Amino acid sequence: LSSAMQSSQQKLAEKLTILDDRGVGMLTRIYNIKKVRRCDVTRVGKPRVIGEKGWGVSQQLTQLQKDKSEILKSLALYYFTFVDEHVGELLNNIDSCQVFFDITVNFDLTKNFLDLVVCYATLLMLLSRIEERKAIIGLYNYAHEMTHGSSDREYPRLGQMIVDYENPLKKMMEEFAPHNKLLSNALVSLQTVYPRRNLSADQWRNAQLLSLISAPNAKLNPVQSDTMPCEYLSLDTMEKWIVFGFLLSHTALNSEPAALSLWKLALQSGSCLCLFRDEVFHTHKACEDLLVGLRGCELSLHSGSMHRERRRFLRSALKELATVLSDQPGLLGPKALFVFMALSFARDEIVWLLRHTDNVPKKNADDFTDKHMAELIFYMEELRSQVWKYGPVIQRYYVRHLSGFDAVVLDELVQNLSMCSEDESVIISSFVNTMTSFSVKQVEDGEVFDFRGMRLDWFRLQAYTSISEASLGIAEHQELGKTMNTVIFHTKMVDSLVEMLAETLDLSIFCFYSRPFEKMFQQCLELPSQSPHSIAFALLCTHELCPEEQHHIGDRSLSLCNMFLDEMAKQARNLITDICTEQCTLSNRLLPKHCAKTISQAVNKKSKKPTGKKGDLEHEKPGVESTRKDRLLVTSLDKLRTALSELCFSINYVTNMTVWEHTFTPREYLTSHLEMRFAKSIVGMTMYDQATQEIAKPSELLASVHAYMTMLQSMENHVQIDITRVFNNVLLQQTQHLDSHGEPTITSLYTNWYLETLLRQVSNGHIAYFPAMKAFVNLPTENELTFNANEYSDISEMRALSELLGPYGMKFLSESLMWHISSQVAELKKLVVENVEVLTQMRTSFDKPEQMGTLFKKLTSVDSVLKRMTIIGVILSFRLLAQEALRDVLSCHVPFLLSSIEDFKDHIPRETDMKVAMNVYELSSAAGLPCEIDPALVVALSSQKSGEARTAEARDVKAHFCMFFFLLFIIVIALAAALFTIHKGSIEDRLKEFLALALSSLLKIGQETDKLSLIVQESPFLTMDLLESRFPYVLLRNAYHAVYKQSVSTSSA
Repeated sequence: LSSAMQSSQQKLAEKLTILDDRGVGMLTRIYNIKKVRRCDVTRVGKPRVIGEKGWGVSQQLTQLQKDKSEILKSLALYYFTFVDEHVGELLNNIDSCQVFFDITVNFDLTKNFLDLVVCYATLLMLLSRIEERKAIIGLYNYAHEMTHGSSDREYPRLGQMIVDYENPLKKMMEEFAPHNKLLSNALVSLQTVYPRRNLSADQWRNAQLLSLISAPNAKLNPVQSDTMPCEYLSLDTMEKWIVFGFLLSHTALNSEPAALSLWKLALQSGSCLCLFRDEVFHTHKACEDLLVGLRGCELSLHSGSMHRERRRFLRSALKELATVLSDQPGLLGPKALFVFMALSFARDEIVWLLRHTDNVPKKNADDFTDKHMAELIFYMEELRSQVWKYGPVIQRYYVRHLSGFDAVVLDELVQNLSMCSEDESVIISSFVNTMTSFSVKQVEDGEVFDFRGMRLDWFRLQAYTSISEASLGIAEHQELGKTMNTVIFHTKMVDSLVEMLAETLDLSIFCFYSRPFEKMFQQCLELPSQSPHSIAFALLCTHELCPEEQHHIGDRSLSLCNMFLDEMAKQARNLITDICTEQCTLSNRLLPKHCAKTISQAVNKKSKKPTGKKGDLEHEKPGVESTRKDRLLVTSLDKLRTALSELCFSINYVTNMTVWEHTFTPREYLTSHLEMRFAKSIVGMTMYDQATQEIAKPSELLASVHAYMTMLQSMENHVQIDITRVFNNVLLQQTQHLDSHGEPTITSLYTNWYLETLLRQVSNGHIAYFPAMKAFVNLPTENELTFNANEYSDISEMRALSELLGPYGMKFLSESLMWHISSQVAELKKLVVENVEVLTQMRTSFDKPEQMGTLFKKLTSVDSVLKRMTIIGVILSFRLLAQEALRDVLSCHVPFLLSSIEDFKDHIPRETDMKVAMNVYELSSAAGLPCEIDPALVVALSSQKSGEARTAEARDVKAHFCMFFFLLFIIVIALAAALFTIHKGSIEDRLKEFLALALSSLLKIGQETDKLSLIVQESPFLTMDLLESRFPYVLLRNAYHAVYKQSVSTSSA
């Protein structure tokens, strides 16, 4: 009891736990002092008072006096980081108690002791690398002295420590001389663990390590091991124990063969070790400097190939493990140890490669470059997700194992123990009672388990039973230690799965190797076979570090995750673009313009005419590319689709991920990139050349867009994205003048082309409108046009244009056309005002031919009027074609909606307010339906309406304005309705007056009498009865009969 009390009074377990945790925190702080430069006081890093060019000691005393409070505040955190005297005291206590260390028996005690030694050595080595350590201590003490009148009491010791540990390893070798035996005994206990872990890939392969299918009959048997916690212990950690431990207790290398064997084996594994994060320790160079005669540089020449083969083996082993467990998750119970062993082995190899990539001369670059790293990381993440997903399965299994097997075995051991003190017996009995109280119902009820107290008690019991004077010595009862180590592992499977994953899967070191990290990612994207695993790099960014480091490390993780997902989406977008380009090319071969050659060959073959010159290849028909003579034949399109499916697997792997309280959705990255590329592709497929004014025909563009959309729709087979949303966003933006990025759309391009190219050539007399063909046709001129107007304005092309632009785009086209009409009307108004007096006289003298002839000669700018009227007529004719095409398209897509709109339009009562009627007309016009009053023209002309009250003179101007329209009935109908709607005049009365004027003029000149019937037919405001009252229809019938007889005689002649 006294010995147990003596051990409990020392509190070795508690002190080791606290000092190890404190050591990690101090390492983090010292690392940040070294790495971060000139940061604000509120951030982790060097204080602002330390400049780049000096230590600050040479500054003027007045400046130091002024800044003393700031110096004390900013340097206190770093100054007291260096104050620590507890490690040496604890080592002395452990040495005086003659503690027994064996990693296979008292695992927790031995591991924490070795961690403390390595952490202490690492701290002092990192401290010696801080160039400003003297400045920090000196400045703080100087400011303290000026503030309090005396030096800090820790300053002499700290100053002496800085001087003594200029070469930390040499000093520690002297300091650890009294602890050599203790340390070497702990290290030598690794001889049963480390050599077994440090095997070659061939040895692993021969032993069928980590394989669940090598022994099918034993698949359900639990994995058993006497050294359970050592199986997943980090190899990197053991190598640091061995190298640093034997450097500090180097005498054991000469006296114990086992120590020398471990030392050489550790040196063979690599040439550098990780001190902390990206700070490394070059082992071979240090050994040459410190230990003469123990050289090891030549031993690492082949370590690169050894680790490369290990990574190759682990890739296949982890893939097999993940595949089997995903199919049979129940095996996670008995084979959980395999999962954590696999994660630990893979993590060690990744960390080794990262460390040596940046810190070893590249004698063999292939050994230090791994283009398949993504696959290994991916299967590690796959195993982690399975442990997370099937955690309850693991809990159920080990709760049963603890209560039904471990408790029984431990109870038998307790019964056979001799010389067991009461305190020790109580602790061990409590273990048995705790385990027997478990039941599966607790798991099913969602009860939270917590075995931290039990594990801490076992840690304390190890400390009690490991001292030399213990009544129950664990050295004599090693079976108890091994059994309890297994029990502790089983308890961790119940309540500490998250901590176990963090221990074996922590790859947060990638955050400090940004360049190799990004390089591995780029290599992954370059290899199609590795692209399915590219999501692993983004998943690595989800590992969190110290919360105080969120400012710089968290932001770096966020930027890396964003960059990885963005690059993956860009790669997928580029592949999709290439596939769509191929599909558009194939679709283009199906256009009617490409069938001429095929028809020509068929006709020549039937008439047995020569098909062409000798050696000419026969025209290849569309669809030939799908014929395969050999299934091994792979086309470029096949390769693109394969690469796309592989990459989409990675993008679709997770729905979202959380990184430092930010949520990332990989599919949204792809969606946004597809939207931008689809928009650019549609505009690019117009092939608009501003210099030559060339543009793709609407039907050809529509075929290409359909091919592009068909390919994008197939994306839903690869990744779960809403491609309909992409279509809606992009195509809707293309119906506007500019898209969301301010770039021109197909609506603006085609509107500009039709207005500035096609219709302008009509005004110039190179193109004419043929009502019978409902198209514009090229006229024979000296300078041939570069395009055929009929191929851009016939009904099929206008329908294709309406399909592309939609109602919104066609409305914009109409508004642009009306704007041009309004500008022409404005000029015509000026001419009317200029001739208003003559027009007034002509209005009252239309039945006096001689006076009308005299007045007509007084009119000015008659040719200008006719030219502008022609322009208006051309624009209105084109708009009629566009509206008719839009109506045809909508009748196919939304026939019920279109019929409802048409019903609204046809049943507007005559007494309806004009504002209400205009709303219905606007709706009808947007659907392509003809209206009595054109709302777009009304809006365009309304902008020219003067705000002044109408006068009698203004009314006369509007009335005489109609006289210029008697040859162009379309202009008469449209403009008359719009103008008199704006100026609230009687449309019927004005058109009746125009009809009377037109009749008088036509009868006097004796020609074009048939045009009047067309005006009446097209106008909703005129009737045939009115025409009959003014002009007997028998005259029109005779005129038609005369025209028919003339055409017959001409054709027979």
